Amino acid sequence: MQVVNNYIAHTDSKKRITLRKSKFKYYDVKEYDNGCLVLEPRELVKPKDVSNKALEVMDESIANFEKGKVSASVDLSDF
Repeated sequence: MQVVNNYIAHTDSKKRITLRKSKFKYYDVKEYDNGCLVLEPRELVKPKDVSNKALEVMDESIANFEKGKVSASVDLSDF
């Protein structure tokens, strides 16, 4: 790996370190017993919720499938 940025950092009164020119907002930090810190960038993504209407449609579809109420097979040979 190539060094992109090199500087000396110090802890403030609350034992925090400021990262200069950081490309990410969140980091996963691993601290080892020898004092080394490893920061891995993380991007937090809010999971998308499934709407109640979509869940109702899925439940109805499964109920129809179990009753044998299904459409004809779809030909996917062109794909």
